Amino acid sequence: MCVCVCVRPHLWVCNLIADVLIHQVQHHITFYEDRNFQGRSYECMSDCADMSSHLSRCHSCRVESGCFVIYDRTNYMGNQYFMKMGEYPDYMSMMGMCSGIRSCRMVPMHKAQYRMKIYERENFGGQSYELMDDCDNIQDRYRMSDCQSCHVMDGHWLMYEQPQYRGRMMYMRPGEYRSFKEMGFDGVRFHSFRRIMDSC
Repeated sequence: MCVCVCVRPHLWVCNLIADVLIHQVQHHITFYEDRNFQGRSYECMSDCADMSSHLSRCHSCRVESGCFVIYDRTNYMGNQYFMKMGEYPDYMSMMGMCSGIRSCRMVPMHKAQYRMKIYERENFGGQSYELMDDCDNIQDRYRMSDCQSCHVMDGHWLMYEQPQYRGRMMYMRPGEYRSFKEMGFDGVRFHSFRRIMDSC
């Protein structure tokens, strides 16, 4: 004799499943071959180290949800651009990109504290300061003329080569960065720093 029993799942199980599903769809970007969202498209919800395996070219995109950093070289190298929710019908002309998108990285949500220690020289040398909020000019705030290495302890950050969050940008995830030269930023000095907040 076979007896079928229907069990109603506990509320906490339903909430856990909902949280997982929400997390999975928090980040969504669609790339298009041509300007104005024309041509073949590719939907991405995570990191992609080489866009050429999905599209031969990419000239426009829509960020449906979440935040992304796009790169003009494969494997998350080259010039970087931060993109939050919105439409980018021709980002190559908007951002001055010449070669288009070659890779992209999802920026995870972060709701805890932010901490980053910046150093004047490579390999964590010279004077250092710990940041917990945005800094629009390290020269004015710390009398620090250069930043060549850093340790990101909490949160996700954007570093800019000019004050007031202008110029070339570098996306920093938690970790130790002993030399920006090794990351393709030889000769670039970073002068302002901004947290990537969960509101993006």
